[in-house]
Amino acid sequence: MKTFCGRANPSTGALDWVEESGEYDYHQEIARSCYADMLHDHDRNKKYYQGIRAAVARVKARGERVIVLDIGTGTGLLSMMAVTAGADFCYAVEVFKPTAEAAQCIVEKNGFSENIKIINRHSTDVTVGPDGDMQMKANVLITELFDTELIGEGALPSYEHAHQNLVQEACEAVPHRATVYAQLVESELLWSWVQMQPVEVEGARLVPPPTMSHCAGAHSVCDIQLSQVSPRSFTPLGPLCTMFSVDFSKPVSSAFQSHTSQFVARASGRAQVVLSWWDLDMDPSGSIVCTMAPSWTYPQPKTAPWRDHWMQSLYFLPTESRVTEGEELSLTMCHDDYSLWYGLQSPSQRDSQAEAPPTRPCCTCQAHLVWTRPRFGELNDGRRTESYVSALRSVMREDSVCLGISDGSLLPVFAHMIGAKKVYGLENSRMSKQVIKQVLEANSMEGGVELLEIQPEQLTIDDLGGEQISILMGEPYFSTSLLPWHSLFFWYCRTALAVLLRPNATILPCSATLHMVAVEFQDLWRIRAPCGTCEGFNVSPMDEMVQRSLDFRESREAEPHPLWEYPCRALTRSTSVMTFDFTQCVPQQPISSQGSLPFIRNGRCHGVALWMEYHLTADITVTAGLIGPISEQGECEWSRHRKQGVYFLRSPCESSDDGRAAVSYSFTFEPGLGDIKMDFSVE
Repeated sequence: MKTFCGRANPSTGALDWVEESGEYDYHQEIARSCYADMLHDHDRNKKYYQGIRAAVARVKARGERVIVLDIGTGTGLLSMMAVTAGADFCYAVEVFKPTAEAAQCIVEKNGFSENIKIINRHSTDVTVGPDGDMQMKANVLITELFDTELIGEGALPSYEHAHQNLVQEACEAVPHRATVYAQLVESELLWSWVQMQPVEVEGARLVPPPTMSHCAGAHSVCDIQLSQVSPRSFTPLGPLCTMFSVDFSKPVSSAFQSHTSQFVARASGRAQVVLSWWDLDMDPSGSIVCTMAPSWTYPQPKTAPWRDHWMQSLYFLPTESRVTEGEELSLTMCHDDYSLWYGLQSPSQRDSQAEAPPTRPCCTCQAHLVWTRPRFGELNDGRRTESYVSALRSVMREDSVCLGISDGSLLPVFAHMIGAKKVYGLENSRMSKQVIKQVLEANSMEGGVELLEIQPEQLTIDDLGGEQISILMGEPYFSTSLLPWHSLFFWYCRTALAVLLRPNATILPCSATLHMVAVEFQDLWRIRAPCGTCEGFNVSPMDEMVQRSLDFRESREAEPHPLWEYPCRALTRSTSVMTFDFTQCVPQQPISSQGSLPFIRNGRCHGVALWMEYHLTADITVTAGLIGPISEQGECEWSRHRKQGVYFLRSPCESSDDGRAAVSYSFTFEPGLGDIKMDFSVE
């Protein structure tokens, strides 16, 4: 059955009504899942297998039948490992129906149907008894319920319920134990992701509002590939602290708890950020350890296993504080059933606050609700800011009437500081309007910028005081953008405002170009690569299910990824493949571009990286992709502020440096859809 769905178009701003199959969301969920990443994680699989063998052996040594409960079974891999290790029977629980069906196929294909029962329920709905889902309680509990924050997928409530209802009192558990670690650091880079920094413009200093500086920020964890953050980017202020451990073989509580680690500061500096990760002990002795530690903690960083389903976490302290080398400090971690947060205290603070645990962070300034962490970093990028200020300065006149179109942007503020006669800013929400208003008030610029909460097509000459626009400016940045070309919404706004522009109006940026380069990913390819056989088990039904969902749409699509976290090598030159002229209105007819890029390096081509560059003036360009030249070996350095587009080839191909093979491309920009259709092939 098909149904009409209303979807906000991020490029055109229109509400598009499209006919979609009733299975569209189902296929999108599967296509964008990263099951392959887990199946390709050999370190994880090997450690689980070792832990399962040991747990089964311990139960058998007691003369008991081995009954396993596998919560979050996914493909059924861990249950098949358990039966192979000697378990008598496994109850494998999977709440997501398509995955449960794939697991059933996998179990049958591998010949385990008589020993494994797939239960398509949430574990808290599973029943035990003669007529229940389970005939008896299990004496081995196997789970994979973890996320980057360890408990963010509801691991604690699931364990709590399982111990109360589904497993025997003296059960074995794989993993047996989890331990969370944390380290206090100072980092200008990381802190720039949560706090607006002062900006110098035309000799004046733009400062953040006090409400923003004193705000504890958003509560959500910042999950990150910490291996890609150089240790040179932060200064450790204390040792790596063991914050807490949880024994999964015993009853687990999901109630609020706090844990404190006391230490002596190893360096003086500003306490700003907590780096955190966790380990899994697969057995009681702790001899089988699966660690999430970043690669730079390894003696040989290249030996560190890569995984994207479990990364590392950043927690930003509510306020930065000065610490002195040798000072005694207390780092406190709190958790409820789904999340963690941190607080730092000195001895004097502990005494005065009667050991009260830190409260959960909550944004009170609204900026952390309007600006994402990459957006904070973008606004704090001094070099980028100087590009915009220089471009504005070069086109500004005493009689300039400026209109800014970007979400939560400081460009209108800069235009006022540079000397525009009048400045307006269009904001898409009341909250973002309020954030910019706070910035203006904190810098005594009330009235310097008139903020309008109006859609571009509804703006009239009366809203602009009867004057036409001489400078239409945008970064462009829009909170609804997912893929790089979604920022073409600026072009559609410019078109809607054409009648309000002076004949010689300046459009800034004047144009944008779409760029591409064929790449070999170091690891990211794993999230889309079929697995086939995993640890000796045939999991091809899962590969087939994912591929069917990827093929559900007639055209394959690019997907957004922050490529600074995912190293890759360029196998071709980078090139501009399409230009969008913002000085003109959006055309009625499609724009097309075809061509080919010869391979210039040996490697394995996994796909194509795509990004936008914005030409503010004829000689000032801001990139949302590559931020430096590609090295001789092909290494790429990517902007941290925006996600790039990645188009994975259906099948990777080998490349050589003889120039005989090339990546052929075809792009078509459909003005009516605001979308770019693309296709690639290797010839």
